Amino acid sequence: MYAGCTLVFVLGTGLMLHRLLDGARSYARFNTMFFPAFIAYAVVWSIAWFKLGFGRGEWIGSAAGCAAFVAVLAAFLRGWRGLLSAWLMLFLCHSAGYFIGGVLYYPSDHGVVPKLLWGLLYGLGFGAGIGFAFWQLQRANKH
Repeated sequence: MYAGCTLVFVLGTGLMLHRLLDGARSYARFNTMFFPAFIAYAVVWSIAWFKLGFGRGEWIGSAAGCAAFVAVLAAFLRGWRGLLSAWLMLFLCHSAGYFIGGVLYYPSDHGVVPKLLWGLLYGLGFGAGIGFAFWQLQRANKH
């Protein structure tokens, strides 16, 4: 299930957000940056969650996973000066989507609709944070 969710998330993100980059080959260029950044996020988040569990593991995973994502992205975009603000916004947006979605999901019957709502909120929050991170790191590179 995790692999399937990851595949849908990664492919969908490239389709929806590749225009954050300028140029005719923005889709390929976006994926070249996004895939390693997302894998870094997923590995770090998963380690925190599997080691520390619900609650603390989720918060530490969110903070550390978002830091890993932004660090990889900053390396590609050479946007180191925007690292802190990109991380903070990604962390806030990601956490809001993830935890608000969880509030809707956990008290429910864990059926399809609550899962989809959690996924929608998580995707919107993470996507907004990713959009800001791309914008901020590209902007930091130009100044």
